Order: sequence, then structure tokens, then C-alpha cells
Amino acid sequence: MLPRRIAAFPILAAVLLLWSGLVRAADAPALLLAERYQGGIDVSQYWVSEKLDGVRAHWDGRQLRFRSGNPIPAPAWFIAALPAHPLDGELWLGRGSFDRLSGIVRRNIPDDAEWRQVRYKVFELPEAAGTFSERMKQLQALTVGRAHWLQPVEQFRLADAKALKRKLDEVVKGGGEGLMLHRADAQYETGRSAALLKLTPWQDAEARVVAHLPGKGKYAGMLGALQVQMPDGRRFALGSGFTDAERRNPPLLGTQVTYRYRELTRHGIPRFARFLRVRESF
Repeated sequence: MLPRRIAAFPILAAVLLLWSGLVRAADAPALLLAERYQGGIDVSQYWVSEKLDGVRAHWDGRQLRFRSGNPIPAPAWFIAALPAHPLDGELWLGRGSFDRLSGIVRRNIPDDAEWRQVRYKVFELPEAAGTFSERMKQLQALTVGRAHWLQPVEQFRLADAKALKRKLDEVVKGGGEGLMLHRADAQYETGRSAALLKLTPWQDAEARVVAHLPGKGKYAGMLGALQVQMPDGRRFALGSGFTDAERRNPPLLGTQVTYRYRELTRHGIPRFARFLRVRESF
């Protein structure tokens, strides 16, 4: 028998998730989103930084919000250190600490001791004028020295694609996610743009859960795989990357999940797809 969470009221759960997603979307801040690095660019024209495995956090000058638009229940002392100017960045604990960070920042009543470990790593000044290089100088002036948990993301320049590859290998070997490249002369904009590029040793994407497929053998009575639907409508079974706890309590129908894969087949289906996490909409 499948876990109760898999079998009970799937249609109602999906409807509620869709409705809540529409409500969140109305309040979601407009953010700059990265395209994937494909090569063929002059790397020297970009600022490069480590891709942080954190929780996106937008500060509008009054309230700190998740990417969904929902308020982040941060302690008052954490908020008090933030400037009046809008900021965009990541709440971060360190490499490989996303799950623990997610638990800390979602808690309705914040735990001061846990939040003392969180850093707000800022990489952009929303609505500010000038090039990215100029905005970085403004960002430094706004953040440095205010509080130890408020930190600008380290940005550096690399000479060419070979230097970029060496840096990527260094970061990934140390447990990092990858690199981000932001065009130095880019004006501020929102939406998905080639002004910001992400470079990782794998592909990642999101899909919506449409069914739970039962497990067999050692996974009998648990989740075997998620059937997920890609944005273009194609579906595939996502069966790797789950812990036993996730197989006993799999993501609800309608949930957006993030997965990693090596490449696409000739039919456009991810090859060697592996579950990463539920997309944290908070």
C-alpha cells in the first residue's frame, strides 16, 4: 500500500497548491534570472562569483522576502542591519548546507542562535542606475561594516575561458555549486537575461509532480518514482536521488521539484535525471 500522503485527496491537494501559487505569484518581486553559460563569450568582460547554494532573499527597503514574495521571518536584529536601499542576494550558511538553512529560514518563530550563523550575501542593487561595475561599488558602500552577517558577494575577473574552467574545477572540487558570470557593463534589469549566466558541471531544471509511481522490492510500500511534467508538457519518471524519508513522504502532486541531469536525449527527455529538492517557494 502506498503512503497515505501519496493516495489521499490528490486532486484537492493539487488545486490548493495551484491556488496558493497564484496568490504568491501576485506578490513575487521582479528579479534578474540567469541564462545558462554556453561558451562563445569574452569572459574578460564579466564579473565572476561563486554560485551559492542558498535561499534567494529580496530586500525592498522595508521587508525581506522570499522569491515567492512571502515575508522571511527573520529576527528583528537581522532586519535592523539592512539599509533603506533594495538589495538582492542569498541567505547562506556555507557549502552543502542548504537543507539546514531551509529549516532555519522557514521557521515562523525565528531561532536567534541559528540565525546568528546565517549570512545575507548580496550580489545586486535592484533599481540602481549605472553598470554592474558601478553598482558593485555602491553595494560595497551600502553593506560593508554594517553587520558581520551582511556581506557583498565576492566578485572577480578572469582572463578567458580556460581560466574560467580552472576556477570552476576549483570551486566544485571544494564542494561549491558552480559559478555566476555578470556582464560588467550591464544595466539593471529583471527577468531571464544573458547579462547573467550560470555555469555548473551539470544541467538543472524544474518540473511539476503529476503522479506517484509505487516502489518495488526494497521500496515496496514507498515511492518508486515521481512522474513529472516539464514546462513543454513532456513527462518522464524521476526515480533517483531520494532518501528513504523522502520516499515515505514524497512531494505532493502539483509541487515543483528541481532535478539535475547530464544531457537531453534526442526526444528531449533528461538523461540520468536525479531528484535534487522540492523547489522552495516558501
